Amino acid sequence: MKGLLIKDFKIMALQKNFFVLIFAIVLGMMVLNEDVAFPLCFFSFIMSLFVLTTISYDDFDNGYPFLFTLPITRKMYVNEKYLLATLLGGGSWIFSIIIAAIVSTVKASLSISDLIMIACLILPFIILMQAVMIPFQLKYGGEKGRIAMIGTFGALGVIGIILVRGAKSLFNIDLIDVFNSLSTLNMSVLILIALIFALICLFVSLKVSITIMKCKEL
Repeated sequence: MKGLLIKDFKIMALQKNFFVLIFAIVLGMMVLNEDVAFPLCFFSFIMSLFVLTTISYDDFDNGYPFLFTLPITRKMYVNEKYLLATLLGGGSWIFSIIIAAIVSTVKASLSISDLIMIACLILPFIILMQAVMIPFQLKYGGEKGRIAMIGTFGALGVIGIILVRGAKSLFNIDLIDVFNSLSTLNMSVLILIALIFALICLFVSLKVSITIMKCKEL
């Protein structure tokens, strides 16, 4: 697995100029705008997407048959992709928190406690995105995988809108107001529940991806 990680990091090193550009954009957004939540979320999501790039490189030009002549199994390959996604998503999340904390302290725009709360709200969504995108990429490949992911996230967005509007019209409950009125303690519990749910989804996604890879024709 160490060899697979080294291979993927070398692949990403070929795009170092893109990494520098993304970092410059994120830093610029944090410095020029009062809102640091969006840049923090943006950077973490973009970095998480690079695991898809490594899968595309592996699949390119009939690469899988050659890759599996090496002493690695399909299960090992999938485990490495999830480990890479965790390293990219978690590492970029922590790094962006540090940068946002420095900028917020200098500008005195946002307290560290509020920043941590926002970051913790973002983390479950990053994990859920990884849980959805990796199986699609392994199953359908580059183009079809992206279309399938867009459709899935679009469907989830529609479901969310239906839930909010349905609660408002049927039960006269404004879920957004309820969410905004939660105390810090209740918000912490909600974040913990969301994080546990996201981790369960990631575990299920890992098992699904292993099954997909075992059944994949090379």
